Amino acid sequence: MKLIDTRDAVGHVLCHDITQIIPGVTKDAVFRKGHVVREEDIPVLLSVGKEHLYVWEQQEGMLHENEGAEILRSLCQGENLNPTPVKEGKIELVADCDGVLLVDRAKLRAVNSLGELMIASRHGNFPVSKGDKVAGTRVIPLVIAQEKLDRAREVTGGGPIFRVLPFHPKRVGLVVTGSEVYYGRIEDKFTPVLEAKMAEYGAEIIGREVTNDEAEMTTEAIFRLLEAGAEMVLCTGGMSVDPDDRTPLAIRNTGAEIVTYGAPVLPGAMFLLAYWGERRIPIVGLPGCVMYAKRTIFDLVLPRLMADVPVRRADLDGLGEGGLCLNCPTCTFPNCGFGKGS
Repeated sequence: MKLIDTRDAVGHVLCHDITQIIPGVTKDAVFRKGHVVREEDIPVLLSVGKEHLYVWEQQEGMLHENEGAEILRSLCQGENLNPTPVKEGKIELVADCDGVLLVDRAKLRAVNSLGELMIASRHGNFPVSKGDKVAGTRVIPLVIAQEKLDRAREVTGGGPIFRVLPFHPKRVGLVVTGSEVYYGRIEDKFTPVLEAKMAEYGAEIIGREVTNDEAEMTTEAIFRLLEAGAEMVLCTGGMSVDPDDRTPLAIRNTGAEIVTYGAPVLPGAMFLLAYWGERRIPIVGLPGCVMYAKRTIFDLVLPRLMADVPVRRADLDGLGEGGLCLNCPTCTFPNCGFGKGS
């Protein structure tokens, strides 16, 4: 930086905040570090006693923090995100729609490992609403080497690190299994729970089938819902290793590709996920805990399913750390650690 006469400062970039004090009214920065001085700023600067200013001295190969911030933003911003105006090397990203936030964690870690650049975000794979702030970026020094931003481009492959994929209001079919419900011995309390969860995503329940514990009957019920146009089928109950629990077999007999039967999450260890046919329609086996627990593995997977994000076995295997719900007396999910592994 260099020291210049304030009257010659137009077009130069301030290297420090300029504070204005008006007794009983304000004590705050009238100009922030990084501000580009304009002609109309000169009288204000003189009025606060600044006859001289430290300004940034342009050097080849060096970028002002705001220039660097725009490059960093371009590496972060993907679908359905918009940036806030740059300020002091900082830009935030805001969701344009309701959807699920996807984070490329390897790229995020790679950029944060470079130094002098930082990116902080919400956890990926969780729902966000239109207008939500999802990430903040900042260039830390006032000036930064162009080489550092070039390196960020390299480690991200050009980005983007963040995307928001919108939810799709799916047509959903329900298969309620169990002889106790089929023969009317107990009331079906699973369906109201699923209706409420599906309503949160604007989904339409197009059909409900009730079956006994015979795998063949459940398989036929799944096919009827698929033929009726279901874009997702949820099968409730019959998911344990008990000899009478045959829902996993019934789902397998549809020819669906089983992604997993079992997951490292409590509640929800006996969860099953499969995809059926060329259209990759999710068929989900839901253990009994989904009916009575406040939050389960279903709450962790459902946002991705509703946004048509493919869920792989590796995604589910990674849920172990953070996969233990503490059943807090007052549930604050998703503002808690449940489902937020590394």
